[in-house]
Amino acid sequence: MTPRRTRTTAALIAAATVLAALAGCGTDAKKQRATEALGTHGVKAVKPKPKPVVQSLPGMPPVLDPKDLYAADRPNKLSPVVKDFPSRIYVPNSESDTVSVIDPKTYEVIETIPVGSQPQHVVPSWDMKTLWVNNDKGNTLTPIDPKTGNAGKTVEVHDPYNLYFTPDGKYAIVMASLDRELVFRDPHTMKPLKTVPVSCYGVNHADFSADGRYFIVSCEFSGELLKVDTAKMKVVAQERLPFAGAMPQDVKISPDGKTFYIADMKANGVWILDGKKFTTPKLLPTGKGAHGLYVSRDSREMYISNRDEGTISIFDFTKNELTKKWALPAGGSPDMGGVSADGKILWLSGRYNAEVYAIDTRTGKQIARIPVGSGPHGLAVYPQPGRYSLGHTGIFR
Repeated sequence: MTPRRTRTTAALIAAATVLAALAGCGTDAKKQRATEALGTHGVKAVKPKPKPVVQSLPGMPPVLDPKDLYAADRPNKLSPVVKDFPSRIYVPNSESDTVSVIDPKTYEVIETIPVGSQPQHVVPSWDMKTLWVNNDKGNTLTPIDPKTGNAGKTVEVHDPYNLYFTPDGKYAIVMASLDRELVFRDPHTMKPLKTVPVSCYGVNHADFSADGRYFIVSCEFSGELLKVDTAKMKVVAQERLPFAGAMPQDVKISPDGKTFYIADMKANGVWILDGKKFTTPKLLPTGKGAHGLYVSRDSREMYISNRDEGTISIFDFTKNELTKKWALPAGGSPDMGGVSADGKILWLSGRYNAEVYAIDTRTGKQIARIPVGSGPHGLAVYPQPGRYSLGHTGIFR
């Protein structure tokens, strides 16, 4: 039997050992917390700042990257909706009342689709399932199924010079140029829901702000710009461009969402506008007949078609300057178009030459010159990367 003193001493030693161990654990835990707070090199760790959240128009798909509105448009990043559609170039021939369909692999016209009078643009729908041909003088829209290439039953729509869709997919917006109206319609049936009269002449092109809450519209025949509240469907600001005889055309927002660019075929350049402030824009000369604006697949550059001199100017967003100019061999009249899904080819209609140009985006060299109908205009490359379409010949985000 163990003496009482020996048992007591043993108990005390055991207790002391346990306390020491607990104390050690506490010290290690504190050290661990301190290490986590300071980081592995003894410097206080800084939690990464959360990405800024864009307070977008309700119902609009969230902005993927506030620093790059075209983040969804990377090479071959096709939506499941369009990934099985055959790659085609759709060319509305305004004076032939047809749409020429080009196979981009062979650079040949494989079909000619009869449509209404004076087709101006081929426009992808917001859900990207339909291509709408804008038959301006025919006062109709012709739907084309991009999966089969078949044209559907025409829909009566008055003066559909151009067509856009609100970022939430809730409305189609017809640019009724001669009627001097913005007509908000059901995006599927095209039934008119609200008509907004405007005081300028020749509403034709547009693009939306980063948050989708407003859009900028060019007025070709009066040389003016409109700022329109998307949700209220109301013109909230209007200004005349500071150039006599200005004829603004295509509109495009910068990748960072801070600046709008408006091509002007009479000012021979691109207007640079702060859309939020809507102050007087500044002109960047590019070339005679500046007309179409298209962003590269890496969001670094913008291609500017100078229709009246047969050239394409290249604007570098990162450098904020023009860096190159490509000239079409034998001239031409590059107008509207788009960039191939892989980003390697810029496709443009030759408005006054009854042809289409395929241009290498890496070298600026002409790859092909394809005969089409008379007066080719708002050419659409389809399908293209992106989650949804804002309209025109393909503005995808």
